[in-house]
Amino acid sequence: MIFMTLALSKLSYNVRSFQRYRTRQTMKNILLSTTGASPQVLTETLYSIAHSGRPFPDEIYVITTQSTKDTLLNGLFRDGHLAKLLQEYHLPTPKFDAEHILLIEDHDGNAIKDAKTVEDQTYMADFITKTVREFTCEANTAIHASLAGGRKTMAFYFGYAMSLYGRQQDTLSHVFVDDNFEFVRDFWFPTKESHWVTGKNGQGEVDISQASVTLAEIPFVRMRSSLDPSIIESMANLSFSQTVGMLNASHKQEDVQVTINSSAKLISTLGVDIKLTAKEIAFYLWLYHKGENGLLVDRYFEEDKQNSIEFLKHYSKIAKDPRVFESFDTTPEEFNDESYDSIRGMEKSFLQPICSNINRKLRKALPAQSAEKIEISSLSKEHVQRYTCKLACSAFKVII
Repeated sequence: MIFMTLALSKLSYNVRSFQRYRTRQTMKNILLSTTGASPQVLTETLYSIAHSGRPFPDEIYVITTQSTKDTLLNGLFRDGHLAKLLQEYHLPTPKFDAEHILLIEDHDGNAIKDAKTVEDQTYMADFITKTVREFTCEANTAIHASLAGGRKTMAFYFGYAMSLYGRQQDTLSHVFVDDNFEFVRDFWFPTKESHWVTGKNGQGEVDISQASVTLAEIPFVRMRSSLDPSIIESMANLSFSQTVGMLNASHKQEDVQVTINSSAKLISTLGVDIKLTAKEIAFYLWLYHKGENGLLVDRYFEEDKQNSIEFLKHYSKIAKDPRVFESFDTTPEEFNDESYDSIRGMEKSFLQPICSNINRKLRKALPAQSAEKIEISSLSKEHVQRYTCKLACSAFKVII
């Protein structure tokens, strides 16, 4: 009996060992990298992976923008620097071609030229987060995420996405090159034999065989295992800012704080900033100060110029656009002089568009449940409509 127990125990151990070996053998290693105007970071990363003892990638995917695609294709494929690296160091050829270059897209599927605008940064954050989520869905893949290339914000979003979706088998790294070889146009990897090229900033010459390339593995917090699977699943359809908001909202609701910054025209909550126009932030503040009773729109509403005066008092502290004052039959100068005789009442047609625009921006930036708590509500009853800023009815801490 003892012999049989030991034999079964040994058999069980051997089965587990074989399963672990089989997992290592069948695991697909994928290098997922961000690049900018210097595609050399890709060959530098591959070189350093090969010399570090880490698994060499079976496949390579690159996240970049439209403006840098040609530079990447020309350097790696047309000029043959990738092939030269693989040949010189007898490395296996990973699956990598133009189809594996992932161009950052806007919400309509159009590749963005460069990530220089605030709007482009939003697209970049959403695209990188979505891409990392998709790559980490397959259990038999190990992602080596290299954030060496691209803009600093690109590296941040990439690191954040890996922290959110990364698993135990995934790796995050950065590659470093000696200062003398950084930004050297013709340096792609250290060659075995001496090879001199024009130096940094076109000054002098350097022997690229003497370059030192360091792969630094970056420890990162893997939040995926601590999140409920249903939360991970629900994040599939959320933007970057909505994901941040949802995770921050998972804390105690009494800790939630909402800041309304009129000078910056921002509503900030759950770590997310929502940018409004001057007219929108003034309207939101005006409605918020009306409290739970909100704004009653009845048959006499347009005859009451007091609503126009109250709104313009908020607006005049933020901006002086004459067009806004003209829509109420006044000018910034007249209003500043408290000459209210010519002011006409607020039209009903003014309310619906501005409320819709504010709510649309809140819903786009925040998780649905969070946006609902601070948006503008509109209730109709017996030909009377009431607009209310829900934030005024919440238990949130409000800072203005």
